[in-house]
Amino acid sequence: MKIGYCTMNWSEKPLEEVCRMAADLGYDAVEIPAYTDNGQVDVDECLKNGNAKKLKEMVESYGLFISGISNHADSPLIMGPYGKGMDSICPGTKEEKIRFGQQSMIKAGQLAAELGVKHVVAFSGMENYGHINDWPEADGWKDEEEQFAEKWGYVFDKYKELGIKVAFEAHPNNIVYDIQSTLRLLEVTGHHESFALNFDPANVYFSGIDVYCFAQVLADRIVTVHAKDCEIIQHNLPMGGLNMYMQDRWTRKDRSFRFRVPGWGDINWRKLISLLYLGGFDGVYNYEDEDVIMSRSDGDRKCIEFLRPLMIDAPYEGRSDKLFTT
Repeated sequence: MKIGYCTMNWSEKPLEEVCRMAADLGYDAVEIPAYTDNGQVDVDECLKNGNAKKLKEMVESYGLFISGISNHADSPLIMGPYGKGMDSICPGTKEEKIRFGQQSMIKAGQLAAELGVKHVVAFSGMENYGHINDWPEADGWKDEEEQFAEKWGYVFDKYKELGIKVAFEAHPNNIVYDIQSTLRLLEVTGHHESFALNFDPANVYFSGIDVYCFAQVLADRIVTVHAKDCEIIQHNLPMGGLNMYMQDRWTRKDRSFRFRVPGWGDINWRKLISLLYLGGFDGVYNYEDEDVIMSRSDGDRKCIEFLRPLMIDAPYEGRSDKLFTT
């Protein structure tokens, strides 16, 4: 097991500076961005003249490796929504947005292949999240899943050619958002080998889904994990539920939940890490900082100090004696 660092935590800083920071703190790897105007990685430039090799060598010069590529911002365009919220990424028509999202994912996949990275983290998107309810459109979800199979199926096939995977991050406002939706979409895509998961337990937890059940049921699809915690503020919960009114955004003091640095929320990381390990996951926990209580520098230190002792270094070797046989 390794502990990685999402360089997007400091998106205003150059990639090399963030790599140096992560290495100095004792992180093992970095997850880097590949979405539009991310401020750290220009995918088009990296795909030219051996620049991907230079990028990899720069990261490795700090004793790190690239554990994953993030395309969170562009990827939802494939399924939507297609309104003004996404115009800052692609201001075109619906068709232009879809094409932009698909091409962005394919270029990110090409970069991943050149870097020797096995997955690209993405949001699945969903044109109308209201379709999770069967009223007023009883067939609304069916329409969404058919679109998913067509639009993402095109990307899956390209990724299969590249030998890598799309690692969907389950999240509200996306068609991949819980256990049942994921199982159904695996079914409608023929359990495509390029369909994988980035497990962010904080996103799952604040949606009211059992994170330990998620880790166990979907173990065979989890290829990477975001180290991010979540705290449910029980005394605020009755005022607005888990999806409360979002005025003042994330800094509002009476929110019903907050994202936290690992160890500062409600998730039992010993239990979760053990479950993931039993399910076959022996990969990287990439720290994603969305804690609005403490400084990013504080969180960077607290995360590595908390998680390092929890990493399992070797599997159980088995015993056979008079007291215990396995």
